[in-house]
Amino acid sequence: MSHVLPDLPYGYDALEPYISRQIMELHHKKHHQTYVTALNAAEAAYAKASTPRERIALQAALKFNGGGHINHSLFWKNLAPSAAEGKGPGGALKAGALKSAIEASFGSLDNLKKQFNAATLGIQGSGWGWLGYNSSTKRLEITTTANQDPLLTLVPIIGVDIWEHAFYLQYLNVKADYLNAIWSVINFDEAEQRLVEASK
Repeated sequence: MSHVLPDLPYGYDALEPYISRQIMELHHKKHHQTYVTALNAAEAAYAKASTPRERIALQAALKFNGGGHINHSLFWKNLAPSAAEGKGPGGALKAGALKSAIEASFGSLDNLKKQFNAATLGIQGSGWGWLGYNSSTKRLEITTTANQDPLLTLVPIIGVDIWEHAFYLQYLNVKADYLNAIWSVINFDEAEQRLVEASK
């Protein structure tokens, strides 16, 4: 079955002023669509491949485009219109399992933001910053992945795209400003649902 570009759960302008309509349209319609198209092509080629050599040659395309599709599908749900702008729940962390887990692992939401942004800014080139759940320790951890590599070592709770296409048209080369702004549209309700599911 072919993969399809998922619809956004909000309008392209819903995350303004933190993420512009122009960025959202290009990011979703062009970049994510490219990963979906290329993943479908790679999977079709893999299905037709008749030798191990042919299948091995397709691994990079499967990983890159498959990761791009997985990561972006999670990313769109990770975002919500801003509570500070009176548009939705974005940026608002309510009392509950996620807030308790953040405080247990990092002391406070502000500490999480500082540590997350520092780790994500440390990525060389393109990649993703993650808040993940460690099923062994039952704690939240911050980590990063390069390029479009999906998070496989932890259960993804929050993922932030640090590829230039996610911010450059609005924030230019100032990644720190983008990372500070994105917390105003993080969907903590969605993140909490992921944590509760992962904790079962």
